[in-house]
Amino acid sequence: MLLEGKKALIFGVANDKSIAYGIAQQFKAHGARVAFSYVNEAIQKRVDPISEELGGEFTFQCDVSSDESVAQSAALVKEKWGDADILVHSVAFANRDDLKNRYIDTSRDGFHLALDVSSYSLVSLCHAYEPLLKPGSSVMAMTYLGSTKAITNYNVMGVAKAALEASVRYLAVDMGKKDIRVNALSAGPIKTLASSGISGFKSIFAHIEERAPLGRNVTTEDVGKSAVYLASDLASGVTGEVHFVDSGYNTTGI
Repeated sequence: MLLEGKKALIFGVANDKSIAYGIAQQFKAHGARVAFSYVNEAIQKRVDPISEELGGEFTFQCDVSSDESVAQSAALVKEKWGDADILVHSVAFANRDDLKNRYIDTSRDGFHLALDVSSYSLVSLCHAYEPLLKPGSSVMAMTYLGSTKAITNYNVMGVAKAALEASVRYLAVDMGKKDIRVNALSAGPIKTLASSGISGFKSIFAHIEERAPLGRNVTTEDVGKSAVYLASDLASGVTGEVHFVDSGYNTTGI
């Protein structure tokens, strides 16, 4: 198994439709040990059963908008495991109004919120967890085509994902000196709790089926399999990259 004995920290599982859930499933299938974060008690009620279902070793609180909370979570993980091999960042948030109105109408507070939770959080987690990540470790973040193309109603989240992808490249340089790889997975549209907040997002699915080279939308299982690759030694020479899992849609034109 590709991830036998590796310790994987999963940030951002919301339910069994989450991309992070699909990744955790594939990690377990390949022998990884997993632990899951939750932001508050309400989300813990969803995450604990998922952890139990997938054989998670523990769950832990981490509010990525708080440096104190991130630091406390790292201390808890160090106490539980001592170190880790994989960190999955599947965290994003923006105000619903900012995902249905014009981008030009984005509020300053809404912009700050989206960039903080969806992008800076990766920097914060890497800073706190760097001492725990062993040489050969893998960090990965979830992104989307809206980072480089204007997608209807994706708005400020597209800008946040662009910042996230830039952060991946700079973090890859910083952490590469310790043989820690940092990459991003750009998944095609998937019906998740996060995507449900984007106005009109469902209309994209039929378009992908019609236009993507593979003629279908991707699943969380598809993304999970690519995550296994990036987490494993098969990707030992890969860092600072955005790996597309979108049935080839990003390669197409008119």
